[in-house]
Amino acid sequence: MTRMPARFVRALLLLALLPVAPAAVHAADIQALRVWAGPDHTRAVFDISGPLDYKLFTLENPDRLVLDIEASALSGDFTAPEASGLLGRVRTGKHGERNLRVVFDLTEGVRPKSFLLPPADKLGHRLVIDLLPTAAKAAPVVRTVEQAVPSTERNVIIAIDAGHGGEDPGARGASGKTWEKHITLAVARELKRQIDAEPGMEAVLIRDGDYFIPLQKRYQKAREARADLFISIHADAFHKSTASGSSVFVLSTRGASNEAARWLAASENQSDLVGGVSLEDKDNTLAAVLLDLSQSATMKASGDAATHVLEAMKRLGKAHKPHVERANFVVLRSPDVPSMLVETAFISNPAEEKKLNDANHRNKLAASIVEGVRDYFSVQPPPGTWLAANATPKPRHHVVSRGETLGLIAQRHGVTLSSLRSANALKGDMVKAGDRLTIPLALGPGA
Repeated sequence: MTRMPARFVRALLLLALLPVAPAAVHAADIQALRVWAGPDHTRAVFDISGPLDYKLFTLENPDRLVLDIEASALSGDFTAPEASGLLGRVRTGKHGERNLRVVFDLTEGVRPKSFLLPPADKLGHRLVIDLLPTAAKAAPVVRTVEQAVPSTERNVIIAIDAGHGGEDPGARGASGKTWEKHITLAVARELKRQIDAEPGMEAVLIRDGDYFIPLQKRYQKAREARADLFISIHADAFHKSTASGSSVFVLSTRGASNEAARWLAASENQSDLVGGVSLEDKDNTLAAVLLDLSQSATMKASGDAATHVLEAMKRLGKAHKPHVERANFVVLRSPDVPSMLVETAFISNPAEEKKLNDANHRNKLAASIVEGVRDYFSVQPPPGTWLAANATPKPRHHVVSRGETLGLIAQRHGVTLSSLRSANALKGDMVKAGDRLTIPLALGPGA
């Protein structure tokens, strides 16, 4: 056998080690593009068939955003969306032999941020691009309380959060045609309309369109608005379509502990105000104590407000549970704004889905929440507000439950035992289940 020269052997080995050009197959197909325009950014989400490699860069004169995707192509039913927010026309074409190029015409210069998301829930792979304007926005006109309100008393501010939004549709209705994000926004808008009609109250919407806001940013927006109360609106779902009724949740103790640790650990929060106290110049032990006191007061106020809202909603229809529930919802973790999450109904229940789609029912639903908010602030109006200056005292009542004592009831409502006896003409401390007691509005003798 003739021996092959060494140089040819080396050449063959080198050829064997060279990467083989892949066949003309697509790494991932672009199936759809969805766009949501928020007040401070625009989000574009590509639905893709699998992971991909891409490059993203901007061009000027005119402003454009260019997306190059390796070894990819558009699916047959891909349709470019209409202009929305910072995005104008969308153009697509080939870049080289195998790559896809997507060009976004922009209304102004942007700072793009992008990331890939793996499949989750019923959604597949996604490429998310957030566009933030580069031009500095004019600073909003800052008004003092005295400028905003003609008198020395300010309005009570209620922050209303429409759950979900944008690419996060929430739960799907029993009919398959209703999405939670649309119901929550409709209820939130109606709730704002009714609150704004209340003397001494005004509402701010955390979300006023079909776009996504991260959970922590939702309660941060409430804090920025100096809200006295935060209400997050949702529509529950369950795998059994028979589940029904409304629910009201407040933060669990575990959730509060988690958030306290995060606030103390995050350097950007050390200088923030918690309950009006700066943590910046406090050592960790003192800061933890101050934060714990602030959270305890906030959670107590949250529970009181939620109880009033749940009681009012019970008068409209069935409650899923007879009491306020506690859960570790991130959106409820504000350390200094009383917060609650209202599950208006079960969107997975056909009868309740039909009600949620009815504007008349949503008006009644919002009215019941407003009634609960009004009841809460009539008892505990924030100092310095119009409600505090013009409050008309209303008697409160308590129906005695099995196992409750008069002392426990007095402690729960923040009144003295003697004032509770006096308000109900009681000679002793004996009460029985079912008794209806009048709760005094102010501390009586001996306070």
